Amino acid sequence: MDAFDDHTLPRRGFLQAGAAGAVLLCTIGGKRVALRTPEDGKRADALARAVAAPQAAKDPVDKLTFGTPQPQPGGTAREYWLQARGLRWDVAPTGRDDWHGHAVPRPHKFLALAYQPMTAGFAKPVGPATIPGPTLTAEVGDTIVVHFRNEAESLGQALTVHPHGVRYTPDYDGAYLGDYTRAGGFVAPGEEFTYTWECLPESVGAWPYHDHGPNHTMNSMRGLYGALVIRPKGEKPPDVEFPLFLGALAPPVTRLPRQFQCINSRAYAGNTPTLRANVGQDVAFHVFGVDGFFHDFHIHGHRWKDSGGANIDNQTVGPGESISARFTEDNPGRWLYHCHVFAHQDAGMAGWYLVSP
Repeated sequence: MDAFDDHTLPRRGFLQAGAAGAVLLCTIGGKRVALRTPEDGKRADALARAVAAPQAAKDPVDKLTFGTPQPQPGGTAREYWLQARGLRWDVAPTGRDDWHGHAVPRPHKFLALAYQPMTAGFAKPVGPATIPGPTLTAEVGDTIVVHFRNEAESLGQALTVHPHGVRYTPDYDGAYLGDYTRAGGFVAPGEEFTYTWECLPESVGAWPYHDHGPNHTMNSMRGLYGALVIRPKGEKPPDVEFPLFLGALAPPVTRLPRQFQCINSRAYAGNTPTLRANVGQDVAFHVFGVDGFFHDFHIHGHRWKDSGGANIDNQTVGPGESISARFTEDNPGRWLYHCHVFAHQDAGMAGWYLVSP
């Protein structure tokens, strides 16, 4: 039995639960189980059809139809091809905490989910599936076109891609809404959907994207997340930029016997991303909260300005929030970066930042 078995509902099970409003997970006698509603198969099949063509509207807004947005003059359609797939993920692949010099207790592998970048038409992988998924970049006036395929067929779960920060119509929300779900909110195993999002002036910044299907809480924590970076038209990108997602991997998600505090779903220095830059480079760290808790982002030996212009070296990031720390590198050496909630830091939320002269 794999690590998803006691969380996974088949398509019919998800539809039945969704018809009642939610998929619920609980613990009975120490075993996590999925709670299914008693609706029969006919109700589930009816909802499956409604996903492709929403049911008779209960409110006039449900009858609205929407076109596909196009780039603004001078903008472009930036296309990305992503597939979601399951993979066995090692939280601490070196087996050690390189900061404190001790072994990380085993086991530390679990079955995760990841967005994998593909070439056009899903012809072949661009690279391995990783957590986080690929960073999607665009400029104001562009559209982001995400061709998405759910390749996680063994899990029997509908998955999606839901963005923050950009503009989209309900068709491209990528959110499961029960009876009101549109096609992009329920991409069943083996199916595909194309999302189109607009990059407005107020979209400038770094934002997360993640699964928002019927089981989105669990599947986002399992690894279905990535970064959107929207720049002003014509702005030079940083010389180096790092997307960092702070969040815990807890036993209900991984079925491992202990909790890991992670950066990009890895725990402890030497396993979390080892980041590199050179003196004189324009450096940007984009930091996201990917669980239900508050974290801090601190880099030793460095400062940056917050949105109000104050100089800081430790900044709070909450659930679903993002911050950016950007500066010109001027301080060579080996530096720690970590969450300044000490319990999180000591449970793995720390890494190395190496600056060459």
